[in-house]
Amino acid sequence: MDEKQVNVGVAEYHVTHNPHTLVCFGLGSCVGVALYDKRRRIGGLAHVMLPDSNAISRKGSPGKFADTAIKSMVKEMERLGSQRKDIIAKIAGGACMFHIPGARNPKNVPGPCLGMQIGERNVEAVKKILSELDIPLVAEDTGGNYGRTMRFRVSDGKVTVSSIRHGTKEM
Repeated sequence: MDEKQVNVGVAEYHVTHNPHTLVCFGLGSCVGVALYDKRRRIGGLAHVMLPDSNAISRKGSPGKFADTAIKSMVKEMERLGSQRKDIIAKIAGGACMFHIPGARNPKNVPGPCLGMQIGERNVEAVKKILSELDIPLVAEDTGGNYGRTMRFRVSDGKVTVSSIRHGTKEM
């Protein structure tokens, strides 16, 4: 039987205990975050757009930010029966899609300057939140200057990342 595919759009997340394949298309500077509980076969996928909800006054969807998306997914997974100690993470994306002159080093840009090295900042934020929650990051395909598609099969935890320039990788 084929698994149902669920598309996870920009600034969204989806958590399930059903044998679905969760997919993030068009990961450029955004980061796809797959959380998986192998013991209970519960998983979630977020399409994180921005690093930190505290930098924005109008918050929007919790799936939009690294901090709120990951914490929300963990809560939903726990509601479905997961224990945090059993959750692992795999991430993809965080590319530098555009060259912005003078924005090579975000430390030399005063204030919150969204759009400056956003891919790199998204990856850093995701790793920071995972570390704070004691969720091990077991695989990643991040950086570069190209887009990706991330597919996460909840039935067995397999993640594949594909791109036009770099083919398909399994994590």
